[in-house]
Formats: sequence, C-alpha cells, structure tokens
Amino acid sequence: MFDFYIIGIPDRMEVSLSSEVKELMKNHRYFSGGKRHRDLVISYLPEHAEWIDIIVPLEGTFQAYEKIEEPIVVIASGDPLFFGIGNTIKRRFPEAKMKVFSYFNSLQLLAQEFQLAYGEMTICTLTGRDWVNLDQELIRGKKCIGVLTDKKKTPSSISQRMLDAGFDNYRMIVGSKLGGEEQVCAEISLQEAVDTDFAHPNCLILVQQKEIKRTLGIHEGDFYILEGRPRMITKRSIRLNSISFLDLQNAKHLWDVGYCTGSVSIEAKQFAPHLKVTAFERREESKELLKLNQRKFCVPGIEGIHDDFFHIDLAKIERPDRIFIGGHGGKLKEMMQKLYAVLLDDGLIVFNTVSEATKKDFLQAVEELKMEITDQMSIQQDDFNPIVIFQARKKAIAKNNK
Repeated sequence: MFDFYIIGIPDRMEVSLSSEVKELMKNHRYFSGGKRHRDLVISYLPEHAEWIDIIVPLEGTFQAYEKIEEPIVVIASGDPLFFGIGNTIKRRFPEAKMKVFSYFNSLQLLAQEFQLAYGEMTICTLTGRDWVNLDQELIRGKKCIGVLTDKKKTPSSISQRMLDAGFDNYRMIVGSKLGGEEQVCAEISLQEAVDTDFAHPNCLILVQQKEIKRTLGIHEGDFYILEGRPRMITKRSIRLNSISFLDLQNAKHLWDVGYCTGSVSIEAKQFAPHLKVTAFERREESKELLKLNQRKFCVPGIEGIHDDFFHIDLAKIERPDRIFIGGHGGKLKEMMQKLYAVLLDDGLIVFNTVSEATKKDFLQAVEELKMEITDQMSIQQDDFNPIVIFQARKKAIAKNNK
C-alpha cells in the first residue's frame, strides 16, 4: 500500500481520468489539493470523501497529513514531479511510499502548441527563486530555455531584465492558463512583452535568434573605464590569473571589493554563471560604469553596493566564500579584519600587490588572522610593474563536540 497517490490533471473543467485512477479515487477517503483542483475532480470523489486544502505555507497542510493513518490522494496540476507538490512531499516525508500519475507539464503543453523540439530545452524556475536561475542559462547561451514564472517574475519583468542586460537575441513564447478553457498563447518580441500583461498562471519559452560571442579574457580596452584613468582596471592577464586563484567552480558567493569598472566581477560571472556576485565601490561614477559594462558583455546578476566600505554594515549582506580585493583605500589591514569576520570557513581571499609595503601589510594581516597562504604568483603585463597575486585561505575552526 502507498502512503500517497499523487494524480496530475489538466486545468480544464472536463477532466478525463483513466480507469485505474477512477477506481483508486472511488476506494479512498482522504483527498488533498487546491480549491481549484477540488472543483475539477468533484464528480469523481466518493460520497464519504474528506478534502484537505493545500495552503501556503505548507506546514499546516503537512501537519494535517500526519494525523491521517490512511493513504492520501493528492490532486495536482500537470506533472507533480516537475517542480511540483510531488517533490515537496518527498522532501517532507522521505520515508513515505508514493505512486504518481502524471499529466503533461505546462512547458510541454506550450512547446507542443508551437511544435518545438522540447527535448533540447533547458528548464529553469523563477517561481519563488532567485534570478540567477535564469541569468546563468542566458550567459551560457542556451538556445531554448523554458521558464517557470511567478507573480513577481512575470514575462514582462523577465523581458525588461533581459533587455537591460543586453540580451535582445531571443524571442519569447508565452502561455497563460495552459490546458484550460481560458488558454492563451503568443509568440512575441522581448520589446513587445515588456508592455504586455499576461494572465497568471503562465510560463514561457525563450528561443535564441542569434548567438552572443564570448571571449575568455576580455581586453581591458573593451571596457568602459573611468574618464582619464586608463590604468584603473585590472589588466587581462592579471585578471584571468586572479580568477583562477579564486577557484570559482566550487564557489557560491564572490565579493569584489573596490570593483572600479567591474572587470573582475564581469569576467568572474561570465566564467562561473552560477555564482552570486556582490561588488563594492565608493566611487559614484562606477555605478554607471558597472551597468554599462554588464550590458555590453551581457552579464546580468551583479549586485553593486556604493559607499565607503568601512561605513557598510556587512552583517546585512550574505556572507561570501570568495573575496577579491581590488582596492583598499590605504587601509588594507583594517579591511582584512572586516573581511575575515564575514568570510566563510575554508573561504579564499585573493589580493594583488604591486609595492613591497602593500605586500608586507597583506602578509602581516594574514599571519595575525591565522590564515594560510595557499598559492602565489608573480606576473608582469607589458611595461607595467610586476604584480604578485596571493591566495589566502581562512582555516576552518574545529568545534568541540559536547
């Protein structure tokens, strides 16, 4: 016997169920789903049926489930295992036995409507999720992206974000209330989608029209830079080696402190699209430079914080596991202390030194903080002064088990 039977159905008034599902519903007492689901299957419910509404937050619903000693039949939209209630129940009740009867999910229905080869589609969900889920697929240049939306991350807001980041190389296919009597589907440009309201629930598919060419190692002359300050940018060879020292493939959150033009943030995010990047800079003019460079190189998702670093309440910002120090305002030791306090255990700080005095300050700070120098390299680009790149690791502090 199963603890849960989860039945996926279309969103239309005339729901046709298989004989196996009809028999299953006839022989059970406890049912659950949204109010809309109850209306759709009410003709199949037995007279003695008891219905448990699925209400967000779900903990109340799950507590009701725990009081029941018989199998529960859960009614869901589409495929319950496609970012649906089936996955949530599996996480909440890992020992429970479950049988799932699936229907087409919303993106399948939309792809079928436009005869798209959806086996090649990359799926991402923005339903209650961070923008990085879409940003990383755009940066990777996926040719067909299926997107699950919510009431905040709508087709309109998605289109605006893409255009702001320079992604004008996709067309959008939108489907609202798929599978039901009120279904509406449209293929439109991103510019049109910005000013169009679509009924909820909806989903969309992005189809690439042309490829964006990317370069590993962007020439410094291609960036927008501070006026009259051509040297105020991390040079390409230094930048690439610094990024290799940051070990970004295994990272989650990078802080770029003193970003200036944003070259390190942009190169890092382009190399590791999954990465969350927070960039700090006190120069007000850098705010516009970061926007311009993100758009030029089509790299969204970098959060800029603009203030004197020593005035920022770092406790309000998600802690990093990687830090690149691009500028320190002559307060390197003080900055290292602040950064060490928020850096996660086993996290890395990468710093480039030019002068012997700065090198001495950095190494002294590392020693005082009991960090470990795990890599270093001396490198020179063109006729610029040699630079030493340091990688320092914060040692994990062993916790005594009591």
